[in-house]
Amino acid sequence: MKHIYLFLFIHIILLSKIILSAQTSPKMLHTGEILNKIKKLQVLGTALYLAAHPDDENTAVIAYLANERKVRTGYLSLTRGDGGQNLIGAEQSELLGLIRTQELLQARRIDGGEQFFTRANDFGFSKNAQETFSIWNKKELLKDVVRIIRYFKPDVIITRFPPNREAGHGHHEASMLLALEAFDLANDENYEPELGKKHQTTRLVWNEYSRGFKNTTNDSTQSFSTEIGNYNYLLGKSNLVIAAESRSMHKSQGFGSSKNYGNRIDWFQHFKGKKAEKDLFDNVELSWKRIPNSEKIQTLIEEIISAYQPEKPFEIVNLLLQLKSEIIKISEKNKQYSYLLNQKIKQIDVLLKSCLGLWVDANAKNYSVSQGDSLEINVEISQNSPFPVEVEYHISANHKDFDGWSEVVNVSKGKLYAKKNKYFIPKNFQTTQPYWLREKKENEFFKIENDNDFLIPENQSFIFANVNTKIKGNSFQFQIPVTYKYVKPEEGEIYRPLEITPAVMVNFSEKILLFANDKSENLKITIKAGKNNLKGKLKLEIPNDWKISPKEYTFELPKKDDETDILVQITPPKNISTAYLKAWIQLENESNFIEAKGIYRIEYAHIPTQTLFPMAETKLNRLEIKITSPKIGYIAGAGDEIPRYLIQLGYQVTMLDKNLLQKDLSMYQAIIIGVRAYNTEEHLKVEQKDLHEYVKNGGVLVVQYQTAQELKVPQLGVFPITQSRERVTEERAEVRFLSPKHQILNKPNQITQEDFKNWVQERGLYFASSWDKNYTSILSSNDTNEKPQDGGLLVANFGKGKFIYTGYSFFRQIPAGVSGAIRLFINLLEK
Repeated sequence: MKHIYLFLFIHIILLSKIILSAQTSPKMLHTGEILNKIKKLQVLGTALYLAAHPDDENTAVIAYLANERKVRTGYLSLTRGDGGQNLIGAEQSELLGLIRTQELLQARRIDGGEQFFTRANDFGFSKNAQETFSIWNKKELLKDVVRIIRYFKPDVIITRFPPNREAGHGHHEASMLLALEAFDLANDENYEPELGKKHQTTRLVWNEYSRGFKNTTNDSTQSFSTEIGNYNYLLGKSNLVIAAESRSMHKSQGFGSSKNYGNRIDWFQHFKGKKAEKDLFDNVELSWKRIPNSEKIQTLIEEIISAYQPEKPFEIVNLLLQLKSEIIKISEKNKQYSYLLNQKIKQIDVLLKSCLGLWVDANAKNYSVSQGDSLEINVEISQNSPFPVEVEYHISANHKDFDGWSEVVNVSKGKLYAKKNKYFIPKNFQTTQPYWLREKKENEFFKIENDNDFLIPENQSFIFANVNTKIKGNSFQFQIPVTYKYVKPEEGEIYRPLEITPAVMVNFSEKILLFANDKSENLKITIKAGKNNLKGKLKLEIPNDWKISPKEYTFELPKKDDETDILVQITPPKNISTAYLKAWIQLENESNFIEAKGIYRIEYAHIPTQTLFPMAETKLNRLEIKITSPKIGYIAGAGDEIPRYLIQLGYQVTMLDKNLLQKDLSMYQAIIIGVRAYNTEEHLKVEQKDLHEYVKNGGVLVVQYQTAQELKVPQLGVFPITQSRERVTEERAEVRFLSPKHQILNKPNQITQEDFKNWVQERGLYFASSWDKNYTSILSSNDTNEKPQDGGLLVANFGKGKFIYTGYSFFRQIPAGVSGAIRLFINLLEK
């Protein structure tokens, strides 16, 4: 039975925007969750929380809205957090944004909210909204916010930040300013009608905050309070416990939270719309009275609640089917409420699955399949009600040439149906690259090809099963993604997303290759097969003033996942130069070379595996660097990639760990402390004295930025330093030489203003605010119209050696191949 049955789902997909996420294992609701969701059918309200970044959201308020007030709740984060720090790995920029996207989605799965984003890239810290909008196109970003408001149709918009400098970050301030404008524009039928039908939100409030969770306004007539920490007996948790579990998903930001078993009051300040006196939803009808002629629906829901038996949830299946039928009928006469009614239909379908104990799972034999290859998919179905259930499933894909399969199965209680079939993946099937990373961003905005993707937080599943379930003459529909399922003996059953890969992938061992001079260096290139029996040619493209050998390579890979490594020699030009090395692939029986794609996986236990297919290229940077003594010790911090680039430049880098006390540190010309190592590495509590003794005996100790909170040591330097949160966010900010004759600015590399060109994201952060007289300040910089920051690079002689603290962001500049930052950093390592 092929090419049938898809019509049953088109209507639901278009109206409900069902998101097919292949990111987690299928979930069956427990009996308390079932009753909680039944009660949610009584409520028709919608609330949208709005802020700038992942982890900005107040998860306690989201948990309160979604689980206690039972309204449909969404969180709109302007960005995916690309510009933040990373405490769990080396990923930065878009890769970090991908991690933080998944952390947000895991958080929403816990607290019950939905997730939205705009196209804005998080370009890093900004001090005010004016600066932010000089980088973000405000007009375009406002369209994104209006579009989401018109789609989600919130009764209430809640912002996390005020519209002024008290927000603490330019992105934060901008989020409120955008919300205030979008509130009015969303209801203006003349404003961008292509963004959806106009919508009037009842009110916009600011979720005030202070460290004590107390009212922060001086005008109590504009604010009201709400108790948000109540215990939910059906879920077995309070809103605050749910919130802590949700917030703890932001692991890359170090936001693990303890569970609060008390209660809490939050305050909300009125900004726009109808002012609320006591409650967020004052003057908002949340019951079925909102929908004309819906009395029968309310009565049916009350009957379902009364009839529900935790031990026999299947007894309410008929009533749920009746309720669904009534809602479909009434929706035909109340089109203006379709956004509410379609959501209730979706909720009923989820309840029907759980009340029947219906399990439908579709899993691929392998976690990846390439374009132009075949894939085996195993479908498993079981159900645990006493009723006969007919399940019709259709394996399908968002591609016209995908040849799917349908089958009708009668499933009895406790019986497991299983069926395997093979499916061909067309050569032009889209890879599972995250949709916002398919093209290079422009002007700090991600490019989104397909408008339908805009309203979903991540890729829809590319291959899925449409399921139509019939019981007692009635039916309901849902979709499930095709995933990959496997068992780890030490963990148990694990699901991961199915990857659609190119037929062949090419990875360079280095994303940036640094040359200290004109000597040749080797680069490893790995060719990986996405399917069996691959033959072809690799061609390397490089500018004429650079030389590479070999320039072409013929490969043959018999089996899927086979790899072959090529070692190429690259010779830079005599002069300073920057270039890109690109790879092209021509497969056997293909007439043209095509740009090669690589493969990059992000794997952490708290999020699903993420896979990208970046362009196969590497940046080549020919510098003019002088190195006098190559032996360096390095204590890694959070997400530290600097050591690999020091090695490229010719340093002999030894990674130092908690066994410092057992090593002879005198062999090292310099020892470097990575970013936030004093915040994360417990062993430095006892070993700092040995590092200071190393300086006293003639060593150079370079400490990169640390945060004042949670320092593992009582004092950062050999002499007192007071840290601040001050930073210079403008990467083009003027840098002034305070000590122009100091060795750091002269040897072995002569530092000039040219060395501060082409920096990325920022100059630096967490500069010192005051310091002992023994320190010398080397550089000064500041953002526009702000006071000079002289505490970004401090040097003190101590005994025979030298101690350096720097807040300048070498951890960003060096992996980006910024020549001047590399030259300056090398000077720090010299005596």
